[in-house]
Amino acid sequence: MSSEEVPGGSGTADERTDFDLTDPKAMRALAHPMRMALLELLEVTRTLTATQASELLGETPANCAFHLRTLGKYGYIAEAGGGKGRERPWRMVSRRISLSTNQENPSAALAAQTLQQIWLDRVMQRARQILGSEERPEAWRDAHEASQTVQFLTPEENRQLGDEVRELMDGYQERQDNPDKRPEGAVPVEILYFAYPLTHLTHLAASAEHE
Repeated sequence: MSSEEVPGGSGTADERTDFDLTDPKAMRALAHPMRMALLELLEVTRTLTATQASELLGETPANCAFHLRTLGKYGYIAEAGGGKGRERPWRMVSRRISLSTNQENPSAALAAQTLQQIWLDRVMQRARQILGSEERPEAWRDAHEASQTVQFLTPEENRQLGDEVRELMDGYQERQDNPDKRPEGAVPVEILYFAYPLTHLTHLAASAEHE
């Protein structure tokens, strides 16, 4: 996997842009479980105060306020207006956050690798926990999806497939921006997409081509 994408959660589509991470300081700022948790909350709540975050995460308002300010310092979120101190609401400013480990700056490349690993550990642990449990709403017991397949693709085709998947998911983006667009029964669903070469099998595939 070469990139992480986190959809934004508030503001209109015109107000938000894609955030391409290249600053190592910004990467290191995000490489913290508390800050990742805050961004995840903002995907759902649209705005969030330190007091609200403390109730949802079981942390102190002061700690939540500190991490929200840090996210704001590096441009991940912005003040939504109104409120003071720990009652000040924050909002997402990006449609999605993209991270690539292919960075020209060695410091940025190292920070990107560290952030990517922390993010991967977080989402994979959650996937194992949820997909391995039967404790889910009855309506979702047969609705969750998990699949694996192997296809033969060129690098360009792999990139094109990724673009097509993102375009498909973007078709639901208006529900992220406007709660009124969400149909009855819609809940937050995490969608993970990975596409990577199986290098340990490449020589077998090459041999088969010449048989």
